[in-house]
Amino acid sequence: MRRIGLVASLLLAACSGRSPAPRPTPPPPRHHAQPAKPEPKRGMDLADDTSAVARDAARLGNWPVKIGKPYQVAGITYYPADDRNYREEGVASWYGPGFHAGNTANGERYDQDDLTAAHRTLPMPSWVEVENLDNGRKLTVRINDRGPFARGRIIDLSRKAAQLLAVDRAGTARVRLTRVYPAGRSDNPPLVVASAPAAPVAAAPAPAVTIVALPPSPAVRPAARAASGGEWLVQVAALSDAGRVAWLSGYLASFGPVVTQPGPNGLVRVRLGPFGNEAMASAALAQVRGAGYVDARVIPPQTAR
Repeated sequence: MRRIGLVASLLLAACSGRSPAPRPTPPPPRHHAQPAKPEPKRGMDLADDTSAVARDAARLGNWPVKIGKPYQVAGITYYPADDRNYREEGVASWYGPGFHAGNTANGERYDQDDLTAAHRTLPMPSWVEVENLDNGRKLTVRINDRGPFARGRIIDLSRKAAQLLAVDRAGTARVRLTRVYPAGRSDNPPLVVASAPAAPVAAAPAPAVTIVALPPSPAVRPAARAASGGEWLVQVAALSDAGRVAWLSGYLASFGPVVTQPGPNGLVRVRLGPFGNEAMASAALAQVRGAGYVDARVIPPQTAR
């Protein structure tokens, strides 16, 4: 009996003892979070692409500079001018996919991924620094088109420029524009192609600026004569914006009669002519190509509709 009692006591003591402490669970492995990409600081000059801007300026050094005649859009008259000290505050907007690869008023193909913009009166090309007054970002863009023609807006940015300035999501922003000179400023005005090339003359003092008559209303009008029976045309551009059509029509008036005709997809064809024969049309074609409209082409009579 004494032996049985001893065994029972030992079993009871074993059951009442503490169980061994559980082995600690190792902590989960720590994953290092990827640092967020820093937002451009307020006031940061995004035109640290200045090397690209300077290359652009050098590449276009011989591109004909265009100013153009006064023109009217929706009852408002705009007066293009070479304002060397231009500075203005207002609202910027942007334009992109609907215009991509189309003609600009300057004769280029619009590329929404270039650092360009449309302005109603500054020379083409010229450069402006755009400062977004809502976030302090700055960017230099090249003017290569006419617009915007919505009231209260002073510049239409390319999609890329709008993205860099954080204008693309809101659609508009308050900005300050300042004309700049990436290739260096000259006190001499640019060589302006404002009319058809003339015969060479001896060097003479620059003539005084004169006021020219306003071009007719930009409404699309039929050709002066039916383009048939040996009548040739020169197509310069096809544009979708009435303001760009108005400016280009006035600019081209020095090269010959201008015809605007409706085209497909809401485009308006801006053409010179009609001309009586191919030689006359080819001569006009050479003039407008020399002014930078390298995509201009002759339209023979049978296809001039």
